[in-house]
Amino acid sequence: MLTTRLIVCLDVKGARVVKGVQFEGLRDVGDPVQLSERYEREGADEITFLDISASAEERATLLDVAQRTAERLFIPLTIGGGVRSAHDVARVLRAGADKVAINSAAVARPEVLSEAAHRFGAQCVVASIDAKRGADGAWKVFVKGGRVETPLDALAWAQECVERGAGEILLTSIDRDGARTGYDLALTRAVADAVHVPVIASGGAGLPAHLVEAIAQGHADAVLVAGILHDDVTTVAALKAHMRLAGLSVRSVLEVAA
Repeated sequence: MLTTRLIVCLDVKGARVVKGVQFEGLRDVGDPVQLSERYEREGADEITFLDISASAEERATLLDVAQRTAERLFIPLTIGGGVRSAHDVARVLRAGADKVAINSAAVARPEVLSEAAHRFGAQCVVASIDAKRGADGAWKVFVKGGRVETPLDALAWAQECVERGAGEILLTSIDRDGARTGYDLALTRAVADAVHVPVIASGGAGLPAHLVEAIAQGHADAVLVAGILHDDVTTVAALKAHMRLAGLSVRSVLEVAA
């Protein structure tokens, strides 16, 4: 049985971790370095660091903050936000990332995915997709931190991203983001069944059962969690214990001396 990954997301704006609902109403929840270290101690399998305002503000990723985060971690780190070219991918990898998430830039110029995969390997390239259900029931792709709708269908776009070299899909439901009502299982399942690379379910975790549902019913390979950890509703260790009781294979939480 493959191990299910629990990934903690740090949405960063102005060098601080923030959290909102449906990408709006952002509030400060802490320092990215301190939070990364805390979640690693609790047993997180990976950390995803997203500079959520970089694309909208048309600037590069906050590499100094990302590098300080990477220097303190032993678990894999994905960094995204403001990555526009294979050169940017190289800079982020040199800053300490294991993988690089690309969203808006891939929509603007899909070749960036294949260029990055060719230079650094598909295992380093994560296609980050923010999707929202439209009036016709289809999921549309949004860019610029969820601010701008595109004509792209999320399912078709995910398939194209993989064809162009993405080794993983980070799939966020804007509708469910911060709502804590559970992941969008229909969206996650549709994408996971349509591609042959791992899909990370994101947006909506509120209860431990939601993580299990994302894997069992949504066919996700990993789950991303943020708000319920930032607000001390639960811990990584508690979530993993529930997942293990539900029959999922998860990496053991290592005990770290205080």
